[in-house]
Amino acid sequence: MPLPKAPTKRAARLETSAFETTPAVSKPGSQRQTPPAKVASKTSSAKSSSAQPIKASTPTSAKPSSAAPHPVDSSPAVQTTFAPAPAPAVVARKPAELPAATPKPKARKKNAHAGDKPKLFVLDTNVLMHDPMSLFRFEEHDVYLPMITLEELDGHKKGMTEVARNVRQVSRELDALAGGLQGSSIAEMAKGMPLDHTGHREAGGKLFFQTQLIDTPLPAGLPQGKADNQILGVVQALKLQQPEREVVLVSKDINMRIKARALGLAAEDYRNDKTLEDSDLLYTGVQALPADFWERHGKTMESWQQGGLTFYRISGPLVPSLLVNELLYLEAPGTAPLYAKVMEITGKTAVLRTLKDYGNQKHAVWGVTARNREQNFALNLLLDPDCDFVTLTGTAGTGKTLLTLAAGLSQVLDERRYSEIIVTRVTVPVGEDIGFLPGTEEEKMSPWMGALDDNLEVLARGDNAAGEWGRAATNDLVRSKIKIKSLNFMRGRTFLNKYVIIDEAQNLTPKQMKTLITRAGPGTKIVCLGNLAQIDTPYLTEGSSGLTYAVDRFKGWAHSGHITLARGERSRLADFASEVL
Repeated sequence: MPLPKAPTKRAARLETSAFETTPAVSKPGSQRQTPPAKVASKTSSAKSSSAQPIKASTPTSAKPSSAAPHPVDSSPAVQTTFAPAPAPAVVARKPAELPAATPKPKARKKNAHAGDKPKLFVLDTNVLMHDPMSLFRFEEHDVYLPMITLEELDGHKKGMTEVARNVRQVSRELDALAGGLQGSSIAEMAKGMPLDHTGHREAGGKLFFQTQLIDTPLPAGLPQGKADNQILGVVQALKLQQPEREVVLVSKDINMRIKARALGLAAEDYRNDKTLEDSDLLYTGVQALPADFWERHGKTMESWQQGGLTFYRISGPLVPSLLVNELLYLEAPGTAPLYAKVMEITGKTAVLRTLKDYGNQKHAVWGVTARNREQNFALNLLLDPDCDFVTLTGTAGTGKTLLTLAAGLSQVLDERRYSEIIVTRVTVPVGEDIGFLPGTEEEKMSPWMGALDDNLEVLARGDNAAGEWGRAATNDLVRSKIKIKSLNFMRGRTFLNKYVIIDEAQNLTPKQMKTLITRAGPGTKIVCLGNLAQIDTPYLTEGSSGLTYAVDRFKGWAHSGHITLARGERSRLADFASEVL
């Protein structure tokens, strides 16, 4: 660094009173001292800068001397008066200017009360196995991982299962967070790692690892070697160490939460994966029109006919509550019933289109007719070429699989709209697993496709005029157009011009549902069937199922539809059993 230029003008001699007015500058240690080099550069760049601040701080009688240099000018006293002159402008800073030099930390979100500290959530291992992104789902609150949790994650990282993939993703996220530390000292780890370091801006808290041995005695009835009990011990110790903040255990294990509450510890379920807290709030796809619909909307309504169907353009207070592809009905005594679908919503107006009546035998689909209002709605969605994604939910016996297969065969064999039908489902057993199955992929899947065989038998039985040979030939033709695929080999595939049926979709996780739906190529229609009351996958509930996730996210899209089938049509025995058992 080059030395600054020498000053071109000598400093003037000051009066004694001038030293008494600025004693704080000349005191050592009162302010951060400015290096002489900086002072010299200041005086060299500003002309007569040493004289102007002196005049402001000295009395009017003190005038700079223009005579020849006095011998005292080279004394140490004059040398010290030269340095403090520019010091107030360089050294003395306002308190508000000091933080501006350093970047401000990200402001955390405020809690319900301004003085509350962020909560400390201790995560159980099953939470990370269930949702690998759960680390970033706690907003401004902090996350704590016990050492036994990391040990259990290490034990489940091998394999090709969904749990193993989630564990490996968690490990990668933790490694990326730990890579943001300056060093690897325990003191730095104990300060916590910002969760937004890897780009997750929604996470405003910190991640803490267990950096020291915590020895907290648990009740004698709890064995010390069990992993769940060690995590409970960590939660109890944190509660004692940090009484000023709330420490909460988050676990998907119900028994774990019960034991925590029995010990006086706060415990919660991981609810961020739930699309809905209550399955009764799930979008049904059907809305009943008010009884005075014609009186309130008849004056401003426009109607026209096209392709044998009637269109209505309505405006009024009903429009904000409608969604595109939502099914509407009006069944009032003394008037003709109205069954319509919302085609488009533009501003404060909506266009409705009447539906085709598939309850009439003339409009039967492969010998199948709709037996109730919801089945008629479902067939209208399944046979609509503009509807690329359809979800059907309902209890057992409502006709989900039969209607879907009939619509699929009609569009594959009769209309040639799709090339073939692909059927898949999750292989989650209801009871004990029967082990490995021999044969090809389709032979291995055949035990899981009993519902498909039963419905194909019903559809083939409807053609009584063909005789035994004709039904056999029909069965062979139908079988050649239906392919049974396993979910395990769906990654990377693309379905072109296919009619894809995903059966038992309530057992899919949201990630698996996304994997399957994104396989659709041009001209492909995907139909998801499921009963949210029959979930067999561990840790999945009605609110966190992939089927619930898909229904909630696709509602209102112009190329999707959803119907909840409410009435069972299997048999009077099945209907009565579903009600009383």
